[in-house]
Amino acid sequence: MRALLPIAAANVDITDAYAVGRSQVPGRAFVRCNMISSLDGAISLNGRSGTLGGPADRMVFQVLRSLADVILVGAGTMRTEGYGPAVLNEDLRNQRKERGQPAVPPIAVVTRSGNLDWSSPFFTEAEQRPIVVTTTGTNPGARERAGHAAELVLAGEDNVDLEEAIANLYGSGYRSVLLEGGPGLNADVVNAGLLDELCVTLSPRIVAGDGPRILAGPELSVPLELDPVHLLEQDGFYFYRFAVRR
Repeated sequence: MRALLPIAAANVDITDAYAVGRSQVPGRAFVRCNMISSLDGAISLNGRSGTLGGPADRMVFQVLRSLADVILVGAGTMRTEGYGPAVLNEDLRNQRKERGQPAVPPIAVVTRSGNLDWSSPFFTEAEQRPIVVTTTGTNPGARERAGHAAELVLAGEDNVDLEEAIANLYGSGYRSVLLEGGPGLNADVVNAGLLDELCVTLSPRIVAGDGPRILAGPELSVPLELDPVHLLEQDGFYFYRFAVRR
């Protein structure tokens, strides 16, 4: 993989490229979002983001997961993308162990309803116990089932309070969060002022249609200002890393 910005280089170490400059926010977790987009702004094709990707994108996806303490995903994206437990290759697992992290990160799923398939591999085959982030107003039966299948984080009454949820994760020792969507959850994180970095893979494809974008919901009252950290390229895929301007 080559670097185009900030300094051109023929070969870069991807782990170093994404690890350098991971500034920690005093008192709360560092939140980085990773998404893929077509040239015309779609984040999925036939409902799946993976169909826009390729080997280089999957490699960056794995590296970003390997650097995180916890992965955060919305329940809708978990269902649509067919999420299973996090799986990393041996090199990335060893790098995590050397940094004092467990071999793979847990995945935290955000759900207001608690309507999840507790018998799915996501729960039954996870190397690290999953985390369910929900509300105190969720059906007590669903909360009880969640408590048997996963670690339970309660944040908010009717809607998940993401500021409280991420504070709870931070209090449990998770210092870096990798947000993987979907667009509604991304927008909630942005609106809560919790996003620190956005990593976007630009796929060399045009798909048309009316698919979702990186953020969903109403237009932001003030556009979120981003500063480029780097731009990498391989096989026609461009990998942007932006820091949120404070």
